[in-house]
Amino acid sequence: MPDAIELLKTRRSMKPREMTGPGPSAAELETILTIGARVPDHGKLTPWRFIVFEGDARSRAGDVIAKVFARKNPGAPAADIEVEKKRLTDAPLVIGVVSFTKPHPKVPPWEQELSAGASAMNIVTAATALGYGACWLTGWFAFDRDVLDGLGLKPDEKLAGLIHIGRPTKPSEDRPRPALSDIVTRF
Repeated sequence: MPDAIELLKTRRSMKPREMTGPGPSAAELETILTIGARVPDHGKLTPWRFIVFEGDARSRAGDVIAKVFARKNPGAPAADIEVEKKRLTDAPLVIGVVSFTKPHPKVPPWEQELSAGASAMNIVTAATALGYGACWLTGWFAFDRDVLDGLGLKPDEKLAGLIHIGRPTKPSEDRPRPALSDIVTRF
């Protein structure tokens, strides 16, 4: 297992199409989800939950996405519908991070949404620490109410992201990162 600081300094997203199986074992998945739930959560509100898509569930979710896409784009070519159908099938495991807010006098909605974001990042980091490639993605369907309903989200829930997890087929490429001098000020 890599050193924590080195892992955080070198972590990169891996494109789902550059992932293969096998995905995490049941024990590794439990570890990933446990770490995903171990995040800052002011007020202990737990304003997030997880949906695990593995095996046939990835294709079933793709069917939901493709059907909504086809209905909203009646002239779409069959090839475009097929792309939508395969949105979750590249990686052997996809974890949906669902965000929702609860009324609270001291914890505003944006802070609760940040907790969901921290949860997603912990999932990415845990998967990476276990030797998997991981990528946090959204897409049009993550913001489409019909798709969210089809995936079982409640009316007050949002999809903070889909974390694709699998074995890397090649090293992921780094991208330019901001210079600290551009993003850090001192008070």
